[in-house]
Amino acid sequence: MKRLFFVGFILVGIFSLMGCGGTREATTRETKSELDELMELMSGTFSSEAQASRDTGYYHIILHMYPIWEHRGNWLYVEQAMAGREDQPYRQRIYHLEQVAKGTFRSVVYILPDPEAFVGAWQDIGRFKELNPLQLEIRNGCDVYLEKTGRGRFVGSTRGTSCASELAGATFATSEVRIKSGTIESWDRGFDEQGSQVWGATGGGYIFKRK
Repeated sequence: MKRLFFVGFILVGIFSLMGCGGTREATTRETKSELDELMELMSGTFSSEAQASRDTGYYHIILHMYPIWEHRGNWLYVEQAMAGREDQPYRQRIYHLEQVAKGTFRSVVYILPDPEAFVGAWQDIGRFKELNPLQLEIRNGCDVYLEKTGRGRFVGSTRGTSCASELAGATFATSEVRIKSGTIESWDRGFDEQGSQVWGATGGGYIFKRK
């Protein structure tokens, strides 16, 4: 049975630098490099078409993730839709990316105040100029924590059962993410009070390839 899968994810850019002189400068360059690497890997348009063509248990989903508010840090506008219904996205979010420790990152997830007003905004990020981050609603408990596991590779997930979900009788949701060059694999699932899965893919995450 096909299960429509909702991607959830990832990060921000507020740094606490210790040390001084050359050490401080080197640490700054390293920190920025890691965040830049992650932002670059996550930015763009992705599709699950290849996976859907070989496994009928998965839908062909289009995923757009594009940087916004670059003067404010590391923010991404995220839009997902079924292929052929791109003008009717089923999911719109904003992610704020931050580095919380060396090699460790967090993606804070926010809900837009008026999602319909931003449909297709990945094509014109200037539409976000009038929107302030203070107007966003945070999804408490839904942060995704990522670890850098190698050059161009990040792996992570939500923590615990604190990401609330009421979809299809669920009480909480989880998200697992794997990122590497040209590919984002994301597995979102909902569970009821007994810990039984009630929504999301059952055979593994959706695999999105960069278009």
